[in-house]
Amino acid sequence: MRARDIGLASCHTCGLLQQLPPSGHAHCPRCHSPVHLRTPNSTQLTWALVITAIIAYLPANLYPVMTVTSLGRSQSDTILSGVIYLLLHGDWPLALIVFVASVLVPLLKIVALLYLLLSVQRRSPLRKAQRSRLYRVVELVGRWSMVDIFVVALLAALVQAGALATIEPGVGAIAFTSVVILTMFAALSFDPRLIWDNEEAHGDIT
Repeated sequence: MRARDIGLASCHTCGLLQQLPPSGHAHCPRCHSPVHLRTPNSTQLTWALVITAIIAYLPANLYPVMTVTSLGRSQSDTILSGVIYLLLHGDWPLALIVFVASVLVPLLKIVALLYLLLSVQRRSPLRKAQRSRLYRVVELVGRWSMVDIFVVALLAALVQAGALATIEPGVGAIAFTSVVILTMFAALSFDPRLIWDNEEAHGDIT
């Protein structure tokens, strides 16, 4: 039996479990935030954010994330060209970190969110516990994808030596930041309780 079956719901803001009226909508007596049995328009909003993230993922990897100007020479690097540069100079641990954090993690987050959305819309009865754990992982790792952006921002702020050397963020950095933010909001907008909503219709197959 689920909390929904007996009219109970937790507040999205403070987590207080409370009894809801028959309408299914109320305000939390503790923090006065709106409380619903399920997040309104959860799948629609998540779909919109994920699709936008997919669109932004291409320029994030194709356009330069930063341009380095040193002694009159400029060099623009994408994420992948930066990884290749690090590999060619023997810095494979750093190259691996950049590749995983900047290329692999955002891609896997998008794929995971697509899988969760499709499984909910198809009312799949399979591996509900595993899908719930997958959602928690996606929500947890999202913030760590901003490592590259912090590095570029710090370099741009610190390396400003006039005509000798400057570092400027590129279009790719803006697109990559958009991907990270969009996937973070997509994970937050997805209601994982939807995974369990068809339990009675199909039975719980884990």
